[in-house]
Amino acid sequence: MKTIKAAPKRRLLTSALLIALAPPLAAQTVAQDTTAAPQAASEEPAEMEAIVVTGIRASLESSMNLKRDAQGIVDGIVAEDIGKFPDTNLAESLQRISGVSIDRSMGEGSRVTVRGVGPDFNLVLLNGRQMPASSIEATNASNSRAFDFANLASESISGVEVYKTSRAATPTGGIGATINIKTARPLDSGPLASVGLKAVHDASVDNLPGPMRGDSWTGELSGIFSDTFADGRVGIALSGSYQDRDFGYNEAAVGGGWYAFPGGTGPVAVAGNATNPPGEGDVYSIPQNLIYAVNGVSRQRTNGQATLQWAPTDRVTATLDYTYAENRIQARRHELSTWFNQAASETAWTDGPVAGPTSYTEYAGCFNPATEQWTASDRNNVCPAGFEPRWGDLAMAGSLNATKNENKSLGFNLAWELSDQLDLEFDYHRSSAESGADGPYGSNNVIGTAAFVRGVTNVDFSGDFPVLSVLLPPGMSSVGADQMMVTGSSFRNSYMKSEVDQGQVRGRFSFDNYSQLDFGVAYTEVQNRTAYNFTQRDDWGGFGGGAADYADDIWIGDDISRYFDQFPGSGNAFGAFYLFDFARLREAAIAARGGDAAAYLPPDDFSTDRRTTEKSKSAFVQWSNTFDLGMPLNVAVGVRYEETEVISSALVPIATGLLWTGNNEFSVQFGEPDFTTLRGEYDYWLPSVDLGLEITDEMILRASYGHSIGRPQWNHIQGGQTLDSFAAYEGGTGSQGDPGLKPLESKNFDLSFEWYYGEGSYVSAGWFRKDIDNYIGTSVVEISPFDLRTPVGGAWFNEAVANGCVQGSIDFRGCVRSYIFENYAGTPGVVQTGVGTDGQPLGTIAGMPGDPLAVFRVTVPVNKESSQLDGWELNVQHMFGDSGFGMSANYTIVDSDLTYDDHNLGDQFALVGLSDSANLVAFYDQGPWQIRAAYNWRDEFLSSTFDSWRPNPVYVEAYGQVDVNVSYQVSERLSLHAEAINLTDETMRSHGRNERQVFYATQTGPRYMLGLRYRF
Repeated sequence: MKTIKAAPKRRLLTSALLIALAPPLAAQTVAQDTTAAPQAASEEPAEMEAIVVTGIRASLESSMNLKRDAQGIVDGIVAEDIGKFPDTNLAESLQRISGVSIDRSMGEGSRVTVRGVGPDFNLVLLNGRQMPASSIEATNASNSRAFDFANLASESISGVEVYKTSRAATPTGGIGATINIKTARPLDSGPLASVGLKAVHDASVDNLPGPMRGDSWTGELSGIFSDTFADGRVGIALSGSYQDRDFGYNEAAVGGGWYAFPGGTGPVAVAGNATNPPGEGDVYSIPQNLIYAVNGVSRQRTNGQATLQWAPTDRVTATLDYTYAENRIQARRHELSTWFNQAASETAWTDGPVAGPTSYTEYAGCFNPATEQWTASDRNNVCPAGFEPRWGDLAMAGSLNATKNENKSLGFNLAWELSDQLDLEFDYHRSSAESGADGPYGSNNVIGTAAFVRGVTNVDFSGDFPVLSVLLPPGMSSVGADQMMVTGSSFRNSYMKSEVDQGQVRGRFSFDNYSQLDFGVAYTEVQNRTAYNFTQRDDWGGFGGGAADYADDIWIGDDISRYFDQFPGSGNAFGAFYLFDFARLREAAIAARGGDAAAYLPPDDFSTDRRTTEKSKSAFVQWSNTFDLGMPLNVAVGVRYEETEVISSALVPIATGLLWTGNNEFSVQFGEPDFTTLRGEYDYWLPSVDLGLEITDEMILRASYGHSIGRPQWNHIQGGQTLDSFAAYEGGTGSQGDPGLKPLESKNFDLSFEWYYGEGSYVSAGWFRKDIDNYIGTSVVEISPFDLRTPVGGAWFNEAVANGCVQGSIDFRGCVRSYIFENYAGTPGVVQTGVGTDGQPLGTIAGMPGDPLAVFRVTVPVNKESSQLDGWELNVQHMFGDSGFGMSANYTIVDSDLTYDDHNLGDQFALVGLSDSANLVAFYDQGPWQIRAAYNWRDEFLSSTFDSWRPNPVYVEAYGQVDVNVSYQVSERLSLHAEAINLTDETMRSHGRNERQVFYATQTGPRYMLGLRYRF
């Protein structure tokens, strides 16, 4: 066997383009091309430099050749032209790649799943550098490592590469894939100047109440400038973009989650009018609530990049670059909701063994003042003789919040060709990602309002949209503004900041036999902080003077059901609700509280504060060569060593008490928090081998094997125990972390066959398998931390039961609370603040010495699962000769044994994000016209194993959307274009154990863009 020199490729132009756009990491994938035979003296490089490659077809051909020339399994997208990426959102572009699917937030792509591996375990690089990621949650501190692509505009991106096979030379952290985002380099791109203008109309704005609508048309501005000086020795590139976008989304949701029960037990047992009730052995669930919500959003996204390059000699190039991204979001939300009491009066069900509700009804409550007994009304809101109706709350909450995401990256790179055989490269960068509140009211908030006019309440779950029916009190045909009042409220601040300091030294030695040795060392330090705090008032029954405290003209009447026109049956829903001016109502609520403004502001400090430092040292060697087996066999063998130390501190809120604040609400009380610190460490050897057999000039057979790791989420390695501030009648919840957790380790196998049968045309089929160990599951332990006492089951509680409060009856809990307030108000631990409009006392009841210890289900992360994940990727791309027509299609099949058992009510571990996906792109590119229509589809997938805080599955149903892009080249410098996103106005839906258990049903709308681009 002899080694041979890699034959010169026939795709000289393509390789030159890839080299021009490639950062150091990407350059390794075309190593065999760039080490081809020296250019003959007769060749004229000036002719190649004069060629300009643009257009949809050129972009697809470049992406194809990236795949063809790569070492291992690599897919990507190359910009049609610098400054003109195929999609306006990087995540939405990435979903066109086989095996890549996206999570959508507010109707736009944000995070990516690759080959069934979720966003937290895909590593994102910017020009070969590890990028930090930050995000915030509504009611807790963020746990995620996932990068949000919605923060980056696409105008300055020259390409994106997705490395699906692990290689020693690739940084660790991506089990699904390592995604490298590339930006332009001035010494490669040469003189360039362009500006783009775009007008955007998001049709979702038109589907909002008038006071919530933003501008019908908003604008985008982008520009890029690149040039060289001093005979090509100095280069500068500047790019920037600004987008102002108004949009909305509306959702129907059981946001509080579902209560799951085994058949024959639970609240369904008291529904004497049940139709097809679940039987023994079945599992069924009842809803906590139903919410209709409308959301109006304004976003301002600013991106900028500056790159300075200096090549003092032909062998030395220095690059200094700075990238900035800012994403500001202001959101206004109004909702209509009903909260249920687990006291079903009428129900109807699908067949088992996992039964879903087709109808769920709770009657009005009836109270007998003489006997202090409770019962239910009939289906017409009529109470038995001697009983008075106690109307429930028709809740109408509102919020006004603002957030800001900011990314910064400053990097320096020095590439030095020491000799014809040895290249060295030094790279350092400091990057940060920060997310937090951007307004006075916090990152998330809610002011609850209500009218206490709700009688018999029914939800029809038989269709995709849950249809609400509410029977108002006798003689009432509508809800009056004079009945509206403020109830509870919550003002929250969530914060996250992640910083990466990374230094890398890489090198390449080329041997005389044309084999190569790549090597390198790196040091990476990631500092992450996630924090959260809130101010909450639990006066859900109202306070002060009730409705009399609020002027009628504060309230703006509307019908919320008309904003769900894409869901059949939504027009039949009860939708009467009131909007309000948030700031004005807040001031009125402050006045009603006697001037207590602090009740309606988030705290200045954080009660939950997790701070983690990861210090990683790594080194790799990778040897590559081409052997002559009658056919060229390209081989790359390497190993990477990774050593990580974890130091995690957590500010732990010290729980001091538990208060019963409402029939179904408990609140954990906290004292001064304190920090605790834990440590952990791990190290891994990660081998890899890539084989590529060039069967013919057109056919390639590849095989790869390699190890990779994915680091745990931030909450899993927090250095303390945290109790959730909200608790329920049956107990509370909490979580604790372990910095000593091992990362996920994956052994990756890949086989693929590729046939490049024509210019720009190919088919490929690939099989992959990932054997993943150390999956981080959850072990839920029931403990009683901090010796908290609960009044449930205590002396006063048992006394109420002995005096007529019947367990299992409607509003049993209200009966117990009323008894305790009537007999013990004013004694230590019992604080009555008034009487609600339903006649029930308002206030808090504390757990006292001698009462039972409160039980908390604390979630503890453990390395306890292993799984095999396998699948197929099928691709075809075809150009129909010189007609200008072409198409591209792919289909990905993914399977795993870690699936969720809907019939199992216990805690489970299952792989989230696992789904098949498909893409179809058809285009025309000839003359001045470029037309592209793209359809993207993702099958149903499990998105979470918890709905709200309960262990229940959440499945996102199959979704597909059509996007269209049309452009016309008016002149050599000017082009016009039009785009439509989600052209057919698709909706999204998620559900629980049964399809009738809707979790979210979301309507957004199509988005239209008109623009121009001018090259100078």
